[in-house]
Amino acid sequence: MWTCLCQLCFYLLSAFAVAALSIVALVLYKTQPYPNIKRHKDEETFLDPHSIKTVTFPSLEDSPSLDLSVIVPAFNEEQRLPSMLDECLAFLEQKSGGNPNFTYEVIVVSDGSQDATVSVALGYSKKHGAEKVRVLELIENRGKGGAVRMGMLSARGRNLLFADADGATKFPDYDKLEVALKQLAPEWRDDGIAIGSRAHLENDAIATRSFFRTILMHGFHFLVWLFAVRSIRDTQCGFKLFTRTTARKLFTSLHVERWAFDVELLYLAENLKLPMTEVAVRWTEIDGSKLTPFWSWLQMGRDLFMIWLRYLVGAWRIASIHKKEK
Repeated sequence: MWTCLCQLCFYLLSAFAVAALSIVALVLYKTQPYPNIKRHKDEETFLDPHSIKTVTFPSLEDSPSLDLSVIVPAFNEEQRLPSMLDECLAFLEQKSGGNPNFTYEVIVVSDGSQDATVSVALGYSKKHGAEKVRVLELIENRGKGGAVRMGMLSARGRNLLFADADGATKFPDYDKLEVALKQLAPEWRDDGIAIGSRAHLENDAIATRSFFRTILMHGFHFLVWLFAVRSIRDTQCGFKLFTRTTARKLFTSLHVERWAFDVELLYLAENLKLPMTEVAVRWTEIDGSKLTPFWSWLQMGRDLFMIWLRYLVGAWRIASIHKKEK
């Protein structure tokens, strides 16, 4: 009897080991270790509405020429984008008015939008000038992470912020992130990330959400903690500020281009031991979210596991470390 049970356990463990090794081998075979960042020729330029000429975007590898670049990823956001840009630009204009040395740009990245997102954004570029508002039109939808990456790679700022197009986070809270980042990284050559956080609002969210959505939220947070990021409570808030040096390291190493990209960014930052701080921001849920609670979180859960597995087995590697070693 015991012999049969031992044999059964042996066969089951052997089958499990073979299956696990097969999965690892498949992941290694099917996965490129470093991101293959492709850019269509038309995505390398932006339209200046005044001169009606196309101008080549600068590179993140260039030296900075502005204080702040704001990257706004937008997919079919013709309805929500205007209010966000109105608040953003009013704040930045007021800030530059109080400090003439403060310079900025806003880069709206249309992620393969099929509505009037590009036209809306170009209207702001025409009003404020292409020196302050630029529109990067992606030919195909890459996902939010891909759109943010393309905007970052085209930015001129010493510090770089990405902010969601829905305007859910109050833009004046940028000042809080700026103060926090300066404490971590006094110069743009230093490393640092200031992360907008809604963790302080979690109890209110639980009070207003259904039991099912609350369970999903806690489940997702647990998976993030288990597989990826342990030092940050809110990984998904779309309001994060980076020094230029840190942006270079992270966005050239990013593999995930869809919803779980925030988690990989912070996973990379933890592994590179980059200084990070969480900053409480004001946040309001805005109608029109592209996320569907169950299926989007299920996809993100799968992505979390694959991020962990691919880095664990060496299928993915960190490009910035590779460059340093070379």
